[in-house]
Amino acid sequence: MYKNLEIEMIRKDVTQGMLAKDLNVHESTMSAKMNIPDRMKLSEAQKIRDDFFPECELSYLFAVDKETA
Repeated sequence: MYKNLEIEMIRKDVTQGMLAKDLNVHESTMSAKMNIPDRMKLSEAQKIRDDFFPECELSYLFAVDKETA
């Protein structure tokens, strides 16, 4: 769903498990947040950006891939 986030995760060797731990959610919940539209809260997106990708804009990281939406 969030192709740019996935690209940045690969670049920085960040896993979904790391994001899940940061948000204090189960890995399956994190997977749903990344793959189902509207599951990610703004506060969660901001925390991910702040903790892992501070150099990136939220609008870039969480741009929705129209083909998979």
